[in-house]
Amino acid sequence: MSLPGIHRPVMSALLALAIVAGCGQREEPPERPATRDLDCMARAMFFESNRSSRDGMIAVGSVVMNRVASDDFPDTVCGVVGQKRQFAPGVMTRPMNSPALPLAMEAATAVLQGERHPLTAKARFFHAVTYVANYNNIHYVATAGGNAFYEKRPPALVTRRTPPPQIEGLTGR
Repeated sequence: MSLPGIHRPVMSALLALAIVAGCGQREEPPERPATRDLDCMARAMFFESNRSSRDGMIAVGSVVMNRVASDDFPDTVCGVVGQKRQFAPGVMTRPMNSPALPLAMEAATAVLQGERHPLTAKARFFHAVTYVANYNNIHYVATAGGNAFYEKRPPALVTRRTPPPQIEGLTGR
């Protein structure tokens, strides 16, 4: 094939470029989380974020994943969520009956696929925002879904001793 005014080397280069451009890699869909991990994560989010907001659920999930990554806690989602006196009473056994269940399942899937709340950073702890904790090692990083999220630090490194104002709408796709 020959086009007037286009030389063979130029035509070959254009053809090669077209072939290479058509060979782009397709993005693989994220791996589906294991059913047990998904159930445990959704339970933590459902019972701990007051079923109030996606941001609150993602923040709770971020804390769970920070704990999984830590040597101080169990190394599985269900191990972390099932720890005694760490999450809401009955978190592993109570029925999840609420219109918020689909949101909890979606948020759990998102966290297990890598989404994190942008303000939780390395937080491994949280409590209800209405609770007043009188400890000198609590550094607050975020407030979402009715909870205050914090890191434990040496007292000299604590720069935020009270929970910041709640900000919603930071997560989502």
